[in-house]
Amino acid sequence: MLLGLGLVGTTQLWSLASQRARERQLLWVGNQFTRALKSYYQQSPGVRQYPLHLEELLDDKRFPMSRHHLRQLYTDPITRTEGWGLILNAEGRIGGVRSLSEETPLKQAEFPLKWEDFNGRKSYAEWRFLADATLMEAKPAPAIPGAGASAAAKPGTRP
Repeated sequence: MLLGLGLVGTTQLWSLASQRARERQLLWVGNQFTRALKSYYQQSPGVRQYPLHLEELLDDKRFPMSRHHLRQLYTDPITRTEGWGLILNAEGRIGGVRSLSEETPLKQAEFPLKWEDFNGRKSYAEWRFLADATLMEAKPAPAIPGAGASAAAKPGTRP
């Protein structure tokens, strides 16, 4: 019986440690998307704009020689899928991403300044990784379960 209780306790500790590691990974991946979206926007020829599809961050063909703002389309560490919730700006372009997980985060406070609005959020889906803080008023596009990373809907719609 003691051995069984020990195994249960060890499993719970491992599960918490695993979730904390996936949270750290989500913050890192979200930061990569944020940096890539900013780079895409700032390097826009002519009128600055965000991409229509996440794949454009991998291979930006707006220039004579392709530019790469992101190394790969990362999977969501929490859901372990390729699907992301896309946050669209007023023009229907991708200004941010979010996890599709409705799980409650273990981390609830003491975020770095750039993510201070993550404090007290009830789900990972509320952790919005935005290229520009003015997109805070942007409404997330619904994600289609099982769809690719660039599945987005019309601007201004909610999931």
